[in-house]
Amino acid sequence: MSPLFARGLSALMLFCGLGLPAQAGPLRDWLAERRTAAEAELASDEASGEPYSAVAGVRVLRDLAYGASERERFDVYLPTQASPRWVIVMVHGGAWRAGDKAARPVVQNKVARWVPRGAVLVSLNYPLLPEAGPLQQAQAVARGLAAVQQRAKAWGVDASQLVLIGHSAGAHLVALLSASPKLAQEAGAAPWLGSVVLDSAGLDMVGLMQGKHYRFHERAFGADPAYWQATSPYHQLSREAVPMLITCSTERADQPCTAAQRFASRAQTLGVPVSVKAAALSHRQMNDALGLPGAYTDTVEAFLSQLVPSWSAAL
Repeated sequence: MSPLFARGLSALMLFCGLGLPAQAGPLRDWLAERRTAAEAELASDEASGEPYSAVAGVRVLRDLAYGASERERFDVYLPTQASPRWVIVMVHGGAWRAGDKAARPVVQNKVARWVPRGAVLVSLNYPLLPEAGPLQQAQAVARGLAAVQQRAKAWGVDASQLVLIGHSAGAHLVALLSASPKLAQEAGAAPWLGSVVLDSAGLDMVGLMQGKHYRFHERAFGADPAYWQATSPYHQLSREAVPMLITCSTERADQPCTAAQRFASRAQTLGVPVSVKAAALSHRQMNDALGLPGAYTDTVEAFLSQLVPSWSAAL
């Protein structure tokens, strides 16, 4: 949603609130339709059936189990020519109720960019609503992370050289685990180097749920303030948090960059390195464009190189 449209939408909402009953009804109906469309866009970006296309120099291991649930599976993308040097664990989005590890926006450009250069990219699924709420989903991702670390040696890569990346709802789960690594440690995961949080509006769940939010937030997080706090990366942020890069879209009406800056400011007071990168990209593009040549990918790669300077030669 563009900033211009967002401003127009806000103005129309104010107009509706001021009165004029004869006109307000149709306008409210139109606004409700637009809000539903925006909600669907945010929720369905990674539920697309458009599949990953094979990339030269990449071998794929499909549907490796890390738990008993049918959704507790991951795919592993391995380099066939370059020596494996580090691991990227990718967590898809989809409003906590949809999405798939093999969707093109989740993996295509990231695999094409990084795997031939020595990355092992693991894209994982996790249980979704209504089977599992966000906290259970984060615990599942943590189990997946632990399984990846346990199997990394078999793929020829050092398990300690690992970063987490998540988009949208997946970014919320990654941010939650990264803000309070104890949750991951309880699932058997070892410390990892850092995390990239791609365009999540779910950094402060208490503030989000107390203010304007989409219906899918209510379905995911319910009405219990204690649950909001338990699943809020902002409120769970600790001194043990891992370094993070948070990217945020300036094109969204819900202004995720505001929450990202607040999160980074709080992290600074705790001595946790968190940086924020705003980009004039849509919510989908914040995921799909990562790996394409340009400033956005350059920023993420600069962060990765800060974590491990030796990676800079390959990025």
